[in-house]
Amino acid sequence: MSAASDYLENKLLDHSLATTTFTAPGAVYVGLHTGSPGDADDGANEVSGGSYARQSATFGAASSGTASTSATITFPAATASWGTISHISIYDASTAGNLLFHGAVTTSKAIESGDTFQISSGNLSISLA
Repeated sequence: MSAASDYLENKLLDHSLATTTFTAPGAVYVGLHTGSPGDADDGANEVSGGSYARQSATFGAASSGTASTSATITFPAATASWGTISHISIYDASTAGNLLFHGAVTTSKAIESGDTFQISSGNLSISLA
C-alpha cells in the first residue's frame, strides 16, 4: 500500500518544510472497503454493520522507505455480509478520523456471515517513494 491520503500528504509537507508541526497519531486502525476510498476519503465504500469495526495495527520501524505490520490483525466474525473486500486503509481513529493510507488488496475476498478477515503479521506494508 503506497497511496497517501490528501490529508496526510499536506500534513507531511507542512511538517517537513517547517510550515507547521504534525503530531503522530497515538494509534492507527485498519479499515476494510468494497471499493477505493480515494485520496480524499469519500467514505462511501467502508464496510459497515454486521459486527464490523476497524482494528488497531502496530508497525515495525521503517526501513528503506517501507514499514510492515508487526502483529496479526484479526477482524471479528461477520454477523452479516460485508460484501467483497477489495481495498484496505489506515486511519488515525477507530471511527471517523482521518484517512492516512489506502490501497487495493492482492486478492479480493467476499466476507459472508460467520467469516473473518485476517492480515498476518508482516503482510501489510506501507511504502513511501
